[in-house]
Amino acid sequence: MRYTYFKAFKPLFFIVSALILISDTASAQTQPAAVPATAAPAAVAGVQTHIDKFFKEYDKQGTARAVIDIFKTNKLMDSTRLTGLIVKIDSMRSVIGKYLGKDLIMQRKASNSLVLYSYLLKHEGQPARMTFMFYKPKNEWEIYRLYFDIDVDGELAESSKVTGKP
Repeated sequence: MRYTYFKAFKPLFFIVSALILISDTASAQTQPAAVPATAAPAAVAGVQTHIDKFFKEYDKQGTARAVIDIFKTNKLMDSTRLTGLIVKIDSMRSVIGKYLGKDLIMQRKASNSLVLYSYLLKHEGQPARMTFMFYKPKNEWEIYRLYFDIDVDGELAESSKVTGKP
C-alpha cells in the first residue's frame, strides 16, 4: 500500500521539482550582476577634468595658479577668501614638503548637481587631504568649496578606537 501511495505522487514530485529549478534559473538570469564593493563610482563628467587640471598645476606651477584657475569656474568667489586659502595651503606645504602625488579617498554624489571628491595628498613629510565640492546650478560644474587639511592621520587613528566612529 505504501508503494502505491508513493507511485501516485511520483509524477507530481517531478513536476514541482522541475518548476522550482526553472524558477531559480529564471531569477538568476534576471538579477543584475553584483558590483564589487571595491569598485569606485564613475567619475562625474566635467568634474574630473577640473580636478586633473588642478593637480597638474598644483604640482608644476604652485598653489596660487591651481587655486585661482579652479575658482575661475565660480564667479561669486571673494578674492580675499581666495588669498587666505592660498596662504594657508602654501604655509602648510612649506612644512610638509614636496608634493609627490595623490590618491582618491572617496567620492560622494549628493545629487546630479552636487558632488564631493576627497584626495589624500602625498607629500614628503606627511599626508594631507584636499576635498573638492562641485555644484552645477545650470549646465556647467563650478567649484563650490575647497578644503585643505593635514589631520588625515588623526582621523584615521580616531576611527580605529573601540569607542570611535567606524
